[in-house]
Amino acid sequence: MSAIKAGSASDRLRALGMELPVLAVNPYYVDCRAVGESIHIAGQLPFKDGELLGQGIVGRDVDVDTARELARHAALNCLAAAVQAVGDLDRVRIVQMLVFVASTPDFGLQSWIASAASEFLIEVLGENGRHARTAIGVAGLPLNSPVEIQMVCTAV
Repeated sequence: MSAIKAGSASDRLRALGMELPVLAVNPYYVDCRAVGESIHIAGQLPFKDGELLGQGIVGRDVDVDTARELARHAALNCLAAAVQAVGDLDRVRIVQMLVFVASTPDFGLQSWIASAASEFLIEVLGENGRHARTAIGVAGLPLNSPVEIQMVCTAV
């Protein structure tokens, strides 16, 4: 994990060579919903420019390094949803993250996949990126995605 400290969260994101995407509109659900102080982020897949970046089961079709990169992209999409709710990346604080990893029954490294997303959030948001976290293995995810991430955030 690199230590990028200077500037705003948006500056740190750009320094990583990334930018917040525009999320596709879904007619069946919203990407985020504020309830009191909490902002609930719908499960996000690793889409980039409208394309799912990977498919398959981790430990069978997808290697660990690829799954970690996909987790970072899913977390980026979660940040985009959070900004929809709070208006500015510097106002986002991650409270909890739930990481689903489509994996073989004997895989066992779901937390390592989730750590890539956690590291990314801390790189971009600093202390506001630290969070409670659960990582679980599942038999399958929407569109055969290897990773899906759901979050709860708050505004600071």
